[in-house]
Amino acid sequence: MTNLGVGIIGCGSISAAYLKLSPLFKGLEIRAVADINKEAAEKRAMEFNVRAETVYALLAADDIDVIVNLTIPEAHFDLTQRILEAGKHAYSEKPLVLTLEQGKALRDLAEARGLRIGSAPDTFLGGSHQQARTVIDEGQIGRVIGGTCHVMSRGMEHWHPNPDFFFQPGAGPILDLGPYYITNLIQLIGPVKAVCAMTAASFPTRTISNGPRNGEPIPVNTPTNIHAILEFENGALVTLGASWDVWTNSHPYMELYGTDGTLQVPDPNFFGGKVCKSEKNGDLTPLPISDHPFGIPNEVHGDDEHQANYRTAGLADMIQAIAEGRQHRCNIDLAVHAIDVMTSILSAGERRSWVETTTTCIKPAPLSAADARAQLN
Repeated sequence: MTNLGVGIIGCGSISAAYLKLSPLFKGLEIRAVADINKEAAEKRAMEFNVRAETVYALLAADDIDVIVNLTIPEAHFDLTQRILEAGKHAYSEKPLVLTLEQGKALRDLAEARGLRIGSAPDTFLGGSHQQARTVIDEGQIGRVIGGTCHVMSRGMEHWHPNPDFFFQPGAGPILDLGPYYITNLIQLIGPVKAVCAMTAASFPTRTISNGPRNGEPIPVNTPTNIHAILEFENGALVTLGASWDVWTNSHPYMELYGTDGTLQVPDPNFFGGKVCKSEKNGDLTPLPISDHPFGIPNEVHGDDEHQANYRTAGLADMIQAIAEGRQHRCNIDLAVHAIDVMTSILSAGERRSWVETTTTCIKPAPLSAADARAQLN
């Protein structure tokens, strides 16, 4: 398989993860980076031995086949559109776009140009989440009929020096962290039929409590406390709690309730973690650790905490899928449906009503341990 040339636009902190981890994967070679901040691009280029380009030069570069869009979310649509118009495949960080209309427009443009669009998150390809997928697909807990998932914290102003954008339209816990949870639910259960929600912004302002802006208030213009119910096409009802207004909670990240048992799934923001399962009348018991390559810890964080991080797996799968002529797992239909679900939740909260989704998708193919190994160098 010949390596495709990859370029990155957007040289913030997340770019380092792609540049660091991409050598793990076959079929791709990151050759250049670009950023509207020339110094940021040059710094990343020197750090990872790639070349720095202007955005315009990278879009026109003959040796670049795929461009990864790591800009801020509000710029995702315009830049991904430019990438496609330049005749290159596109892969975007989450969320792909901020409106359903933008997602559909990109899908139509890609189809017309014969190009691929992929989008993070790819954490659902992690070993733990694929282990959970196997449990469900094999019917080990019967038919999934319900569930709960929770992403809750005190917010970003306590650690991020410039947290303003987190509290503006286009962010908030649903569009910022929701993609991890919604995408994993879709790959485990299937597409979502309808949603209802109640939403609130509990505090009109937040106060930055770190860095050079310590003590500065910032406005809150998007919901930060969301409670939703998702109705899936298979009939399952799942409660989603997403809040940045919570100091402490004891909710599991994700539990799915089947006709024959319960499955507890680790944080979908990460590739690894512990999967637990119960029989009908039994207690939740940890499953044996999977041998899936994307669940093996490969990084140390914080207080000697070992984590599995295989970011770039979704991009690698897309590039492999181009060569094999198959659908990639982090595909445009999945991303657009996730956007539909998330924006419908926000709309339902604003309208205080049920909202039917207008899109659907096919569950992405599972990624077996053998499939994952075939992606790695």
